[in-house]
Amino acid sequence: MGQGYVGLPVALRAVEVGFDVVGFDVDEFRIGRLLASISFIDDVSNDDLSAALATGRYLPSTDPVDLANFDVAVISVPTPLRDAAPDLSYVESAGRLLVPHMRPGCCVVLESTTYPGTTEEVLIPILEESGLKAGPDFHVGYSPERIDPGNQRHTFVNTPKVVSGIDEASAKVVDAYYSALVDQTVMVPGVKEAELTKLLENTFRHVNVALVNELAIFAHDLGIDVWSVIDAASTKPFGYMRFTPGPGVGGHCLPIDPSYLSWQVRRSLGHAFRFVELANDVNEHMPDYVAQRAFQHLNRDRKAVNGSRILLLGLSYKKDSGDARESPAVEVAERLHQLGADLQACDPLIDTRHAPSTIELVEFSRAALEAADLIIVLTEHSVFDWELVAQFGGKVLDTRNRVVGQQVDRL
Repeated sequence: MGQGYVGLPVALRAVEVGFDVVGFDVDEFRIGRLLASISFIDDVSNDDLSAALATGRYLPSTDPVDLANFDVAVISVPTPLRDAAPDLSYVESAGRLLVPHMRPGCCVVLESTTYPGTTEEVLIPILEESGLKAGPDFHVGYSPERIDPGNQRHTFVNTPKVVSGIDEASAKVVDAYYSALVDQTVMVPGVKEAELTKLLENTFRHVNVALVNELAIFAHDLGIDVWSVIDAASTKPFGYMRFTPGPGVGGHCLPIDPSYLSWQVRRSLGHAFRFVELANDVNEHMPDYVAQRAFQHLNRDRKAVNGSRILLLGLSYKKDSGDARESPAVEVAERLHQLGADLQACDPLIDTRHAPSTIELVEFSRAALEAADLIIVLTEHSVFDWELVAQFGGKVLDTRNRVVGQQVDRL
C-alpha cells in the first residue's frame, strides 16, 4: 500500500525473494510510470523495474480489486503534518481499502512514521470493521521504515529492521516476513515501542543538526571557522558523533517526524517537548539565515538582492539525490524570490515538476557561473564540477563546505 520512496523498494525486494506482490497506489500517473518501467526514485532503476515486471510476480495497480486474497499487507503511505498536527488520512484510507479483503490469518503491517499508539488506536479499529478481531483472527504489527534514499552503503537489505506485533503470534508472523527480506531483524516488546523507535532515531538527528546549525551562526559572528572545529572534534574516537550545519533540514523525516513526538507528548501528557520545539525553531529559520547571509554578501559588493542574478547549486534536500521533499534549498529560493532576486538553479537530479516556478532551471556551465552575481551551494551533488565553482570563489556562498578557496564565504 503505497509505491513511493519506502513502499517501492520493499515491494521489489519482496518480488526478488519470491513473493507475489501487488504494488498498490492511488496515484495513476505513478502506477503508469511503474508499468512502463520508469522509476522516479534513486534506489530503484528502470532495469530493476523491468526485471521485477518480467518475473510476472509484480503488479503495480490502482485497482482495489487486486488487493484480494493478500497474506501480508504493508502500509507505507505518507503521514504529513497539517496545521502542526499529524494527518493520518492516508493510513486510514489504506486501512479502509483493506477491510473488504481481510480474512483469517492475514497480516497487516504499518510502516508509515507516526506517533505511538497509531497502530492500536487508529488502524486496528478500522481493520476490525471487517468483523474480524485483531489478534485472534488476524495479525497486526508495526515496522518503522529506515530507507535512506541514495545511500549505497546502508541499503534496505543490510540495514537492521525493527519489527513488532500486537501479540506474540503477530510478532512471529511479522518477523518471519521481514526475515525473508532483510539480513537482520530486531524485535521490540510492542508496537508502541517500535513506533517510538522511529521517532527517537529522527529526533536524535534533528536535535544534533540544530545544535551545529546554531553553533555555525554564532561561530560566524565570533569570527571562528566552525568547519575546522567540527573536523577537529570528529577526531575524538569516543563520546562524539559528527553532524554538520547546512541551509536547514529536508526530506520527509527530519522536518516532520520529531513534531509527531512533540505533538503526542503535549496531547497525552500536557507537557512541551522542549528539545524538539527548540530544534524546530533553529532548523526552520536556517533558510532565513542563508538569505540574510546572501544579502550581506551582495551588500559588500554594493549590490542589492533585488535584481541580482543568484545561481543556486542543488535543489534537493540531500547529496546525490533527486528528492526535493521539504527541501530547505526550495525554502531558501522562496526567501530570495521575496527579496526580488533573479533566480536560476542547477540540479540535474530532481524532477523538474518539483522545482518552483519562480526559478529558472539551467544547465551547470561556466557561462551560468560567470553570469551570476552570487552562487549559493545548497546541495553538494557529485555531478557538479567543484573545481570550476572554486574559480569564482569571490562570489560563492557555500552552505555545505564543498568549495575550496580562501575567497569562498562559508556558512
